[in-house]
Amino acid sequence: MNRHVDYYLAPQSPWTYLGHERLAAMAAAAGATVRLLPVDLGKVFPMSGGLPLAKRAPQRQAYRLVELKRFSEHLAIPMNVQPKFFPVAGDDAARLIVAVDLADGPAAGMKIAGAILKAVWAQERNIADTQLLAQLLAEQGLPAQRLAQSRGAPVQERYEANTREAMERGVFGAPTYAIDGELFWGQDRLDFVQRRLQA
Repeated sequence: MNRHVDYYLAPQSPWTYLGHERLAAMAAAAGATVRLLPVDLGKVFPMSGGLPLAKRAPQRQAYRLVELKRFSEHLAIPMNVQPKFFPVAGDDAARLIVAVDLADGPAAGMKIAGAILKAVWAQERNIADTQLLAQLLAEQGLPAQRLAQSRGAPVQERYEANTREAMERGVFGAPTYAIDGELFWGQDRLDFVQRRLQA
């Protein structure tokens, strides 16, 4: 049976960045498909009691930086733990991922998502900048018209539907992976995802 992974992500999430390429490799190795589901964390967090980074206790904010550095070094993934453009609005980038996924398929959607995540966390580029999003499309060899399409009603409806679905399923953060209805929250749960895909 061909398995699939429901992949709830946010393009400004450092944890999504740390897990993105690993998830893609795991799915490919297992012959599984990935259902790409960008979500609006601004809606998901409040519903589940989560707080925006700036409103978290100082101890939590400090430990987050320790953990990001720790995982970046352990995984050998280049990362600026305090990038120039963060916090950053992720809605436009999320809608671009949706537009590419709808028009060009999930492999292309994963490709642009990876480029957007890398732009924030490895290259210190501003994903809230429309010109930067256009540049990322060009760099990935994807059609320029996807940017205009990302502002259309079908993409917005899909983005809202993804967010509703996430909340209905009990998702409270990004990344979250779901296989056969079981949720795995966080890139540090990818070992369990891999085991489930190989079972």
